[in-house]
Amino acid sequence: MCHAGAFARERTHDDAGRPNNFSDGARSKTVGAAFETRAMTFLQRQRLRFVARNVVCRGGEIDLVMSEPDGALVFVEVRARAQSRYGGAAASVTWRKQQRIVRAAQHFLSAHDGAMPACRFDVIAFERGRLLWLRDAFRADDCAGDC
Repeated sequence: MCHAGAFARERTHDDAGRPNNFSDGARSKTVGAAFETRAMTFLQRQRLRFVARNVVCRGGEIDLVMSEPDGALVFVEVRARAQSRYGGAAASVTWRKQQRIVRAAQHFLSAHDGAMPACRFDVIAFERGRLLWLRDAFRADDCAGDC
């Protein structure tokens, strides 16, 4: 079952099991929450409306769920890297990570009443402090049945 709310989990490794760029789990959670807040503020300035944060379900999670003025839902993955090792923040949204985001989005949508809204998957990447907004960064069908 999915839920949205405060999600606290120490992360000392990325999805591929490599050490991340932030030195310890406690610091990583605080830094991650700050980047999520910056991303949410940026998206709200772009006229997106906040829907949910830290949607978690078995096998996946979504950092932010936003809504476009036309009602389309936007599932947002926020990534930040202090250094560009391992390809940087945007490159860290691997195929496996995409699967997990899509799985969480499917669970989130399963609780949606009425007609299914249009959806897309965006990535907000902080590369050396600079915000990059990758609209429609990947699609659910890119996961080829494994989601």
